[in-house]
Amino acid sequence: MAKKSKKQQQSGGTPATVALTAAGVEFTVHAYDHDPAHPSYGEEAAEAMGVSPDRVFKTLVADVDGTLTVAVVPVAGSLDLKALAAAVGGKRAAMADPALAERTTGYVRGGISPLGQRKKLPTVLDDSARAHATICVSAGRRGLEVELAPTDLAELTEAVLSPIGRS
Repeated sequence: MAKKSKKQQQSGGTPATVALTAAGVEFTVHAYDHDPAHPSYGEEAAEAMGVSPDRVFKTLVADVDGTLTVAVVPVAGSLDLKALAAAVGGKRAAMADPALAERTTGYVRGGISPLGQRKKLPTVLDDSARAHATICVSAGRRGLEVELAPTDLAELTEAVLSPIGRS
């Protein structure tokens, strides 16, 4: 039997799951059928997995003073752009252009993961993640989530923990 190349071995996963495996981090993958008509990717994930929206976090890309920055916040709330800017020592933040976010991270909107991005970006994780043993974030495509300890996510992404979410 032919030996599979590293690329072939990794083709079953996403860059996010490959990064988690390479780091030796414990995680669980949750797959569900994505409905393109659903109004919220994050809420859809929470509903499909039967997980509280407080434990499912969305990955957003913002522009903070000209630097693309990743914000990871609960799907049950929204991102406080002023708090995000303050967390990284910036003055102003605005949501990044979706096409730029996709090109920079290597993921499509609704499937952007904080892990395994094409270009490593500064990352801020909402400090509410500390309240949970595990949280869920996108595994790198719509309909695929990864569950892991928030401490592992923060360590792998070199995230700052800060109150950047609003209820």
